[in-house]
Amino acid sequence: MINIEKMILGPFQTNCYIVYDDEKNAVVIDPADNAKAILKKLDELQLNLKKILLTHAHPDHVCGLYDIVQKKDVPVYLVSKDVEMLETNSKYFGPMLGMEVKDVTPDVILKDGDEITVGEMNFKVLHTPGHTEGSCCFLLNGKDLFSGDTLFYTSMGRVDLPGGSEEAMMNSLLRLSDLDKDIKVYPGHGPGTDIGKELRLNPYIQKAKGLW
Repeated sequence: MINIEKMILGPFQTNCYIVYDDEKNAVVIDPADNAKAILKKLDELQLNLKKILLTHAHPDHVCGLYDIVQKKDVPVYLVSKDVEMLETNSKYFGPMLGMEVKDVTPDVILKDGDEITVGEMNFKVLHTPGHTEGSCCFLLNGKDLFSGDTLFYTSMGRVDLPGGSEEAMMNSLLRLSDLDKDIKVYPGHGPGTDIGKELRLNPYIQKAKGLW
């Protein structure tokens, strides 16, 4: 059985997810802020953190990253086109968003189609540029989608920051719209949803599909 623990962290109310199996193998997706709270939750659940996965490198998704990797010797995974951002956040995106963030170099560079296996969990990487050039989603065991700032409940991530592209976002949403309707969606901000619901209610997916 796979368990998903959501923590809402930081000034931008970012969703950080702790995903773990019955053997207590754990993955953290987007350690947004407050590393102490994340580490405390891992300890409370008696979890063995194995990897940290990043949907993209904006500071509001990685402010807790540095302190966690100082405490836990685990690899950080990120799509190649966001690596420079992660390594320079303290100088650029951090001040832009009014956030203090320490730079980190990822250990594993991801590309579309890669698979990451931890215990009973298999994450497939879907490169979904638009919010940033290196944005991605993680599809867990074909059933659960961690969509970062690509797909939200009835909305999508902003495309007006450096590296953003409305055209790329439309293509990414179109790709996600082809996934199974029953797949649950765990976004980077706001409430959860599912692909079927977004096909019915999300105007940006309807736009991507040429329905308006």
